[in-house]
Amino acid sequence: MTPDLLNALVLITNYVIVPGLAYGSQLALGALGITLIYGTLRFANFAHGETMAFGAMMAILFTWWLQSMGISIQPLPTALLALPLAIAATIAFALFTDKAVYKFYRKKRSTSAVFVIASIGVMFMMNGIVRFIIGTNDRNFADGERYIIMARDFKNMTGLDEGLGIKVSQGITVVVAVILVGALFLFLQKTRAGKAMRAFSDNEDLALLSGINPERVVLIAWVITATLATIAGTLYGLDKSFKPFTFFQLLLPLFAAAIVGGIGKPIGAIAGGFIIAFSEVTVTYAYKKFLTYIVPEGMEPNGLVQLLSTDYKFAVSFIILVVVLLVRPTGIMKGGSV
Repeated sequence: MTPDLLNALVLITNYVIVPGLAYGSQLALGALGITLIYGTLRFANFAHGETMAFGAMMAILFTWWLQSMGISIQPLPTALLALPLAIAATIAFALFTDKAVYKFYRKKRSTSAVFVIASIGVMFMMNGIVRFIIGTNDRNFADGERYIIMARDFKNMTGLDEGLGIKVSQGITVVVAVILVGALFLFLQKTRAGKAMRAFSDNEDLALLSGINPERVVLIAWVITATLATIAGTLYGLDKSFKPFTFFQLLLPLFAAAIVGGIGKPIGAIAGGFIIAFSEVTVTYAYKKFLTYIVPEGMEPNGLVQLLSTDYKFAVSFIILVVVLLVRPTGIMKGGSV
């Protein structure tokens, strides 16, 4: 393989493949929470993005507290040490919200539309709480080593013109996502509680006749959803930065991931997360330098060769979502239609 082709490969890995894997892992974890709530409570939870924001906020507050006492886990970010505390706080808040809001509508056997409207109210409430507590500005809480491998070191090792830089946060995101997805599927397939959740999701009436406690299933669903939301929100904040409004914007790609994969289907949520992530990254990447390496000399492009500006990356999610809803409403894995 020629040096130019190697440079092109490193370039696309650095700006498309690695960011796509990290972002896709974050969306997959977030979409899993949406699909679990849809499968058990039968409604689209519009407050899920703010649940991620709340979980990330708690991780930041606990991280600052640990840092103030001189506690860290160098070279890893202190936020990983704060995650269990943040997860516990988010679970408590999610269960409180369920008891204060959603349980009332479950008892009345309200329609899904009523639950959706209630979740929008919860979304605005949580958004206000997060902004009031931590403010509206960017919060960068990543500490420890920044890179697993730096672009400069990669250039020195390989002698190539292009360097490959992989951030610690990106590596942690992918590893944690793999572990969590594996643990979740083991839980759903092998444990009694997981089987009860699957039975309740497939046929609520039959599950009730089998003696499954619906409130216990709902409680487990909220615990898992809050855990996934906290981890996904924290990983997203570590990889980029934390700003409350960002998580409101993330609601579109999260729902797009869940619906594209097949809402209600955990495997679909994972697939949808990576489809949306790589679509956004590939469409908004400027291919000028990449094409300069692979096209014959004298045919290099003059423009950026960028289909969409990064300012419009969420438009990619919207377009994919609309196409899927029009062509295949049940998504790739034939989940519930919306």
